[in-house]
Amino acid sequence: MDKIKHILAAYGKWITAVLAPLGVWGVFVLTFADAALMGLPLDILVSAYIYRDPSRYLLYVLLASAGSAAGSIVLYVIGYTGGEMVLRKRMPPEKFERIKASFDKHEFWALMFPAMLPPPTPFKAVVLAAAVFEMRFSRFLLAIFAGRFVRFALEGYVAMKFGPHVIAWTGHVFAHHFQGVLIVVAAGLALWLWMRRKPAAEKSTAKKEDTAAIDNPALRSEKNSPAN
Repeated sequence: MDKIKHILAAYGKWITAVLAPLGVWGVFVLTFADAALMGLPLDILVSAYIYRDPSRYLLYVLLASAGSAAGSIVLYVIGYTGGEMVLRKRMPPEKFERIKASFDKHEFWALMFPAMLPPPTPFKAVVLAAAVFEMRFSRFLLAIFAGRFVRFALEGYVAMKFGPHVIAWTGHVFAHHFQGVLIVVAAGLALWLWMRRKPAAEKSTAKKEDTAAIDNPALRSEKNSPAN
């Protein structure tokens, strides 16, 4: 583990040194290259930018998100102009159909949610799928930007509070316990949605009861009686 950290640290220093002349735009180039060409230790590198210059936290998050969205245009073009063959070769038929059904029902969330997740999420395959299934280009860019914004904003905040090494440790846990983390995230999201809907349902029920009381004089008098 220490050896891996040392390699990543050295690689990160080399990348940031190469991009140093670009200033704040280096993070845009970094995320563009990751999305369009190669896989980079993106979370650690973006977090390092924010950790070294927290006053530009929001700017770095915006540039990193925009770079990821812009770089994904390369895969969108590939997918739109004949990527179905490539996609079918990279995944089993049942998985292909499952992803297609997901895009047919909720195409925005089907792309935004994977954009929020770090590796080993097969994000480039999802981007190709979005193009193959002819997702509208404006929604494609917005979904990636929104998902990456959430991801980089959370990681940047954690890096400012605890340091970039926490991001490296979290990435290690995610890579080795991918399914378990997804289950926990899904359960947390379901609980959050349930807690949001419960007050709304109670409010709706109370409103219906008030409406019924107004329409029915007997119910109104019973509701306003001293016993109540």
